[in-house]
Amino acid sequence: MSKANSQPLSNLSYAPTMTFAMAQQRAKLMSVIRQFFAMRQVLEVQTPLLSQAGNTDTFLQSVAAQVTYQDKPCTYYLHTSPEFAMKRLLASWQVPIYQICPVFRDNEIGARHNIEFTMLEWYQPNYSLDGLAAELGELLEMVYGHPIIMSHYRYVDAFMDFVGIHPLTASLAALQAVAEDKDLIGFDFNSAESCDSEQDRRQSWLDLLFSHAVEPNLGHDLPTLIIEYPPATAALAKTAIDKEGNKVAKRFELYIKGIEIANAYDELADGQALRERFEQDNKLRGRHNLPQMPIDEHLIAASDDLIPCSGIAVGLDRLLMVLTDATSLEEVISFPSGSA
Repeated sequence: MSKANSQPLSNLSYAPTMTFAMAQQRAKLMSVIRQFFAMRQVLEVQTPLLSQAGNTDTFLQSVAAQVTYQDKPCTYYLHTSPEFAMKRLLASWQVPIYQICPVFRDNEIGARHNIEFTMLEWYQPNYSLDGLAAELGELLEMVYGHPIIMSHYRYVDAFMDFVGIHPLTASLAALQAVAEDKDLIGFDFNSAESCDSEQDRRQSWLDLLFSHAVEPNLGHDLPTLIIEYPPATAALAKTAIDKEGNKVAKRFELYIKGIEIANAYDELADGQALRERFEQDNKLRGRHNLPQMPIDEHLIAASDDLIPCSGIAVGLDRLLMVLTDATSLEEVISFPSGSA
């Protein structure tokens, strides 16, 4: 391959940040993924990027879009994932489905973040989390082109190994002391303005410690699934009781080379419980001076008809990063948000 095709055209202001060779690898990745699901008779679907509802999660900020509908101005939101609409399809058709699409998260810029990125999301009816993890392993084997062994690592065990305290039983004071000991200064989750419930404060310290002290160590020898997260991180997942009697979220995340690649749930199929979680999210958003997000009433209605299933979202740009040893998203996408 010529030098012009293997290096970015950095001297041209309009040029993409990824090389032509990387674009070929990206196209191959998409093709392999589609082959994988075609062989398993998983239906590829397409859902709208725009929705009247937004994501209520305080850590995911939706991109708002001002549109005119029936001659009236109104606010829509670019989806942070295709989850809500895909669950409406799943409740209606009750068959395995997947989607590859752009998703949008406001104010996310960095070596591993971009406002717009590409997500693979799929749902398997009547699959347990273990079944979905096995299928994820099969997909990775097809993508890598050789057998893959995945390590399973409990959140509690990873936290104790790299932070040194039990995340589900440690006191707020202990969590803050460890954060200070690791020079994670400049954070204050104990003020009333930050969070006014002990659970909120505890989870904020846990998230900080996990992201800075645990995540960078994960998935360097083997792709690693972190399982049994704290219940406050359940989002749209079910909860369960672990072997020590602690309540945990039925979800896992995949890490490769210290980077979060995928996030999976044993999906909650309870419209009322889902509504309560969304309303609680909006209360927390209010305490953080974030806008209240419209709740997706279609999803609430569909949840009661959702059959038992597990679902997973995979960041394809990050997956391509670890496959190619890229150090930044700019190397695996054409035009980052700053140059789009």
